Amino acid sequence: MPQEYPKCFITVGTTKFDLLCEYIMTGPVLTAMKNIGCKQITFQIGNSNVEPGIYEKNDIEINMYRFKDCIQEDIRNADLVISHAGAGSCLETLEANKPLLVVVNEDLMDNHQLELAEKLQTDSHLYYCTCDTLVSTLSMVDFSLLSPFPKADPTMFLKYLDSVFKVKNID
Repeated sequence: MPQEYPKCFITVGTTKFDLLCEYIMTGPVLTAMKNIGCKQITFQIGNSNVEPGIYEKNDIEINMYRFKDCIQEDIRNADLVISHAGAGSCLETLEANKPLLVVVNEDLMDNHQLELAEKLQTDSHLYYCTCDTLVSTLSMVDFSLLSPFPKADPTMFLKYLDSVFKVKNID
């Protein structure tokens, strides 16, 4: 039986990503979410034009809010995270070892977010899609195949500093 994701957290960060906010509320996306076992969505909508509030659609409870000081608790409580491709949101989710689907905002100029999403997908840490492919991506991907993001190793930085600042012994 496929993995189920009863609690999903969706974030657009501090940006305005109206298209994703609107797509999430559509019947096809909610049906795709329900098909992966989603019963509850916590949705950080940022500056988008969608109204915050608590909704129920397609038997899924949706709690939409604009901002919190910290979204780490929402990430920790989620079984699946769907995020814009902001580096902070991606790294926080990957460091929490949560399955991640990134939705790239195609309206951004000079889209470095797409480059980040492509690299992290190539390394098997996440999947990415666009709003147009969100439904098909949710129905096709197997999040259990993702590889954990490597933990930071501060000793590497210290070794680098040692090599840069190593003072030769003077006899």
